[in-house]
Amino acid sequence: MKVNRIHHLNLRCAPGDIAAIEKFYGEVIGLKKGPRPNFPNPGIWLYLDDHPIVHVSARCAEGFLQEKHHSSVDHVAFDVRGAADFQARLDSMKIQYQQQNVADAGYQIFLRDPIGTLLEFNFPNSEAPTAVASGSLAKRQTETAG
Repeated sequence: MKVNRIHHLNLRCAPGDIAAIEKFYGEVIGLKKGPRPNFPNPGIWLYLDDHPIVHVSARCAEGFLQEKHHSSVDHVAFDVRGAADFQARLDSMKIQYQQQNVADAGYQIFLRDPIGTLLEFNFPNSEAPTAVASGSLAKRQTETAG
């Protein structure tokens, strides 16, 4: 067996979370809503090109509650390019994130989606801003307009 890539991420949520998740993944990483099989529960599939990489399933009436639902998933990582443009987008949307540059792993940005899933975006080291300390997480605080 040879693993080629992560096929998809499935997010459980409340029905009322679907619109926020679609908006977040669309605006932050450019995924588009596409066809989904006729499952009995509400949901959407979000596509990168012609592949549905994020499946959203509304199977928790009150949302995902840590004390009631358990998962072994810590985070989901994406292999990406275009760090400067991505940071500018996050800053303009006032999304807080952490970043680090690790010599053997690359430049990484971490953030959470609307329902708390930790997302990791891996860029080549060559795209790391010079201000990021090597191997340490640096929280990026964004100012709120006031």
